[in-house]
Amino acid sequence: MKIANFTIDNNAPVFIIAELSANHNGNLSVALETVRAAKRAGADAIKLQTYTADTITIDCDKEDFLIKGTIWDGKKLYDLYKDAYTPWEWHEEIFDCAKEEGLICFSSPFDKSAVDLLENLNVPAYKIASFEITDIPLIEYVASKGKPVILSTGIATSEDIELALDACGRMGNHNIALLKCTSSYPAPIEEANMAMIPDFKERFNVIPGLSDHTLGITVPIVATTLGARIIEKHFILDRSIGGPDASFSMNEEEFTEMVKAVREAEKAIGQVNYEPTEKQKKGRGFSRSLYAVNDIKKGEVITEDNVRSIRPGFGMHPKFLNEILGRKAQRDFTKGERFKK
Repeated sequence: MKIANFTIDNNAPVFIIAELSANHNGNLSVALETVRAAKRAGADAIKLQTYTADTITIDCDKEDFLIKGTIWDGKKLYDLYKDAYTPWEWHEEIFDCAKEEGLICFSSPFDKSAVDLLENLNVPAYKIASFEITDIPLIEYVASKGKPVILSTGIATSEDIELALDACGRMGNHNIALLKCTSSYPAPIEEANMAMIPDFKERFNVIPGLSDHTLGITVPIVATTLGARIIEKHFILDRSIGGPDASFSMNEEEFTEMVKAVREAEKAIGQVNYEPTEKQKKGRGFSRSLYAVNDIKKGEVITEDNVRSIRPGFGMHPKFLNEILGRKAQRDFTKGERFKK
């Protein structure tokens, strides 16, 4: 998968996305500074959400439209999205700012009109939000644009995932990534279920990744070690500015720490290679080898009293000890002299 100039595969660095979401708190200047801060923090991309309250729900006071069981309890869906949306007239300026900073910018559309807006901005990829994974017509429309599609799976069953992948396939789009997500805000770490990441790759033959709502950096590190090629975290300038997503968003210092930890985890994973590195070769000097531990005269029988496997490792391999025990020395050896093959 390639998004703009970034290749996402097993040989490339993890693609790290800073999710802007509602963290501009209704202020364009805050949004633009958040883009700049994301670049400073080490993100590869900034992601928006493209909707209005009217494109994502309706203004209705019925019980079904009241939020329950979340940090937004008691709020109407319409009111939440009216507060949280990113004005569409801001998008072009945010995209331009990201380009100036060297960040990839893309978005999650929530209806066809949002897709059309993003197409006019030449968006390089699309993200389907967790709660939209069941919106098969929207997924088909997104996939029909031929751009990479990143699917978040926060509420998805395996059947939901299959239906979404099939929708992309019907549009001839197989350039898909699946992100493990837990749709709680914030998400309990014990519900992260990072074992899903390698299973996504094996079961669905897609690029696996993580959209994370847990607090801290532990889950992104674990995801990286398990093969995630994409990491997404909500990003905010300062939680004190408030907003619907502030409580589970990372500030610049925290995001920077996460990026550093992910990059170190990538280095630690390395690759399967049984050939010792130059440092390991030097370290073999501390391994065991065969040395005379007492003076040995020519003709004297070699025994465990005069030859042992000890550190350092510059002498004969210990595997030869049994072969030389009981033989007679062909010359004199002094204590501390290495045996050679």
